[in-house]
Amino acid sequence: MTETNSGFIVGLTGGIGSGKSAAADMFAELGAAVVDADRIAHELTASDGAAMAAIRSAFGAGVIAADGALDRLAMRRLAFSDAAAKSRLEGILHPLIRAQTERRCAAGLAGGAPYVVLMVPLLIESGTYRSRVARILVVDCAEATQVRRVMARNGMSSEEVERIMASQATRAQRKQAADDVVDNDADLDSLRSQIEALHRKYLELAQNNGQVEISA
Repeated sequence: MTETNSGFIVGLTGGIGSGKSAAADMFAELGAAVVDADRIAHELTASDGAAMAAIRSAFGAGVIAADGALDRLAMRRLAFSDAAAKSRLEGILHPLIRAQTERRCAAGLAGGAPYVVLMVPLLIESGTYRSRVARILVVDCAEATQVRRVMARNGMSSEEVERIMASQATRAQRKQAADDVVDNDADLDSLRSQIEALHRKYLELAQNNGQVEISA
């Protein structure tokens, strides 16, 4: 099925710890609608989430936390060790995430936003989002910066962070796929100036290119 969306959608991505959320927050402050695919995934795997019945059926109680939500650590360990399990989980979550992101993108545009920033951590890895967005924006920083930020934020060891990074696209792969890149190795003021410049660019592009084809 092919659906035409009458608005301008920017796909925002980057490696773990790159600063995607900070960039998205700045776009929101400037008036863009932000749709966060990772937040939607968390909603779907909450205790009352729409994905939980299928996840319990596929994987059993071992990946269910005491409150009925997905035990993300247990699921992450299983997915990292079992490619088939990872594929099964993606088969459950991805269609639900896609449906929700499409609804929320449409709602953001209907609400008057000039364009939508669709934040997808694994956008490059998915291989399907290119057909759903007008541009791909990558938030980039040095790998050492990623490790330091995630260790400080999540309390992970450097080895744990590096394993996650190894499972994601490389910096080179993301930058090759990107239409736009922001460098987030410096401070927030530097990031903000780049986001403000991109906002002006996206306003102009949105005005001149209002049709984005979305292929299901």
